[in-house]
Amino acid sequence: MILGVPWWVFMIILFIFLSGYMAFKAMRAERRLEQQYIEQEGKIYIDRIEKDRKQKQERKRLPQ
Repeated sequence: MILGVPWWVFMIILFIFLSGYMAFKAMRAERRLEQQYIEQEGKIYIDRIEKDRKQKQERKRLPQ
């Protein structure tokens, strides 16, 4: 007993804080993955727009 409290109570409190830390760490990692996915999809979208713009300019240049 420490300060009149059983040792296992301190262990439970420690595990609660550890669990909170691990949840926070997992949430940050998930957010980072989500941000990478968003950036990747945005790049694909921008590349497609640029490709369409170039094709449109090429069609303008060709005499019909």
